Amino acid sequence: MRTVRSPRSAADQILFTRADLKPGRTLLFRIALVLALFALVFLVLWLERDGLKDNQDDHMTAVDVLYFAMVTVTTVGYGDIVPVTPRARLLDAVFVTPIRLVIWFLFLGTAYQLVVRQYMEGYRMAKVQAALRDHIIVCGFGYTGWSAAKELLAKGAEPDRIAVIDRGEERVRAALELGLIAFRGDATQEAMLQHAMIQRARAVIIATGRDDANALVLLTARHLNPTVEILVSAVEEENVKLFRQGGASAIISPSTFGGYLLAAAVGHPHFTEYVQDLLTAGGRVNLIERPVEPEEIGRTASALKPDILLRLYRRGSVIHFWDLQEGEKMETGDILLVLKSTPDATASDRAA
Repeated sequence: MRTVRSPRSAADQILFTRADLKPGRTLLFRIALVLALFALVFLVLWLERDGLKDNQDDHMTAVDVLYFAMVTVTTVGYGDIVPVTPRARLLDAVFVTPIRLVIWFLFLGTAYQLVVRQYMEGYRMAKVQAALRDHIIVCGFGYTGWSAAKELLAKGAEPDRIAVIDRGEERVRAALELGLIAFRGDATQEAMLQHAMIQRARAVIIATGRDDANALVLLTARHLNPTVEILVSAVEEENVKLFRQGGASAIISPSTFGGYLLAAAVGHPHFTEYVQDLLTAGGRVNLIERPVEPEEIGRTASALKPDILLRLYRRGSVIHFWDLQEGEKMETGDILLVLKSTPDATASDRAA
């Protein structure tokens, strides 16, 4: 993400993993590793105790070796016990010193992970959450979620206005590669949706790849934000009714819709090409839904040229272009569904 960098991912990360951190297990592992390294140092020094000299007396006991190992590893080094033979000094230089550095790196890494990073994680989270407003949350970043995010970006959405929630690390990385904000976690949990600031979101796209998970995310999201627009990708056609009852604003069944396109394309090779042209940002013509502009109120559909009016939604009713009365004028509150040519397409047509 641009806004935040995560210590757990690659360079361009915006990854929050506070729910997944297991500091207790990490701490125990590092303590065990430090003890093992310290025991190894003690063993080596015990075997080479004849090369050590105690300035208090000439007898090196196990306690003396343990003490010398401790002050050596911690770099305290009081000087009361020192290596005196070349072999003992060589062991201290090429064996004990590297272990001392490893142990210190472990100490510093643990301090960073358990103290500094925890603090910075909260700071980054607060900073990103403060900026999240009127954004789109994508729950599930499989192929459907990825395609939706790519198309949103192609249509001009800002990367920092798209927040992805997914449990898979590779999918989170895929979101980061697009420059999106990414949360690694379970979108069915209220806490995760709240991390993504659903209360201030403009829309939620649910595409987890499983209808049971989709339904749970839908109910949770609707509970947290009763007015947000929620769009659900249904795996099974039979669950569309369930999603509608759950409060989904729109339900798309990719498999069913794909079947419709395949059937319509039989004997009509240009049909799917034109539909794709309509729906994607890179096409020569786009299908746009928008409210009537103030300057268009009181004017007829011909005023929309070069755009072409296909449908007009007025006070809950649908008016097709063939149903428009001659001279019928657009009114305040009308929603227009229009075909709009892209600037590149218009320029190329004029050049032709």
